Amino acid sequence: MRLITRAYTAYIDISAIAVISKRDPVPSISILAGASAVAKGVFRVNGEDVHDDSPDRWLAAPALDDVEDAARALKNVAVETPLLENVEVNEVLFSRLLVKAEMAQRTGSFKFRGAYNRIRQLDDAARARGVIAYSSGNHAQAVACAARMMGTKSLIVMPSDAPSNKMVRTRELGAEIITYNRADETREDVAERVSAERDLVMVPPNEDLRVLAGAGTVALELVRQSGALGAVPDIVLVPCGGGGLTAATALVFRELSPGTKVFGVEPELFDDTLRSLQAGRRVANPKGRRTICDAIMTDIPGELTFSINRELLSGVLTVSDDDVRFAMKFAFDQFKIVIEPGAAVGLAAVLRGKIDIKGKTIAVVATGGNVDAERFCTALGAAANLEQREHQNGT
Repeated sequence: MRLITRAYTAYIDISAIAVISKRDPVPSISILAGASAVAKGVFRVNGEDVHDDSPDRWLAAPALDDVEDAARALKNVAVETPLLENVEVNEVLFSRLLVKAEMAQRTGSFKFRGAYNRIRQLDDAARARGVIAYSSGNHAQAVACAARMMGTKSLIVMPSDAPSNKMVRTRELGAEIITYNRADETREDVAERVSAERDLVMVPPNEDLRVLAGAGTVALELVRQSGALGAVPDIVLVPCGGGGLTAATALVFRELSPGTKVFGVEPELFDDTLRSLQAGRRVANPKGRRTICDAIMTDIPGELTFSINRELLSGVLTVSDDDVRFAMKFAFDQFKIVIEPGAAVGLAAVLRGKIDIKGKTIAVVATGGNVDAERFCTALGAAANLEQREHQNGT
């Protein structure tokens, strides 16, 4: 049974030039290789044995076998999204840039992979009860879609200020929606309460081995597709909210391309993973902050995902909303794709010089494209004005 050790590893955040050390261990779940742990029928969670019939059996990191099993289940169900490259862009950047285009996935984001992989494993009794999830939109649509495909009902807890297009689409996919106020409640608390009241099965966005295994198929495809192009990424940049895709990507690359460095990228006002790594414990974002990156506006890193990310990430970068707008316009102009704000943070980090890319192969995961036309056009207009100002100032 493999165990990720808590070695004293240093991380360097390029944007903040901050050394992040793990001198104080975080009281959290031991990270176990999921397949091996399940096969043995028992885990260690917070120092106690947890048996195979407990829900806590899934609070473990997936092994590569789990990700490959998810990939087999998703074949002919999910889309193998393209890995894009533009030779002219590479020449300008003096590097090789690869863009994993997850906006081409079912429901418009990578989230379908994890939601389907979780819900497909419900037994008949659980399927009859129905599922519940919490999300600002992308996981919501993914769970609603997967639940409908698997013949079960879904209820989604969404913030009252979630983008209207994401709420509309979630309802169109058959889900019931309950809203909450970000300032007064946490989505986890609301979902747990409603789950207990209605006896629904929780499908979390990150804190579940099966969800993470599904998300890890993004990285599995990225490794294979980049290899087909004769490339091995030196660096992979992943948008980071709750940290699930970041963690799953780091786990896959540790196994298949250990020389590749994986970085999370956050909005500068929602930098909870960066600050948590610096503190050696999970740290929440202050209340009342805003960003255009609604898809990754999380309160605090997940316990499981943080335990993985603090071991495996090479660092976390941060970008501003203006950086994100610039990246959205660049992706539209140069790659002819629509990226929603939260999905554009990795590309923004590349374009705004948050990390040294010269002479390297850089892969960015563009996690989704669920942005309505008005917001998208507004972002592109703001980016055009920013470009004009920078050109006039000679920057």
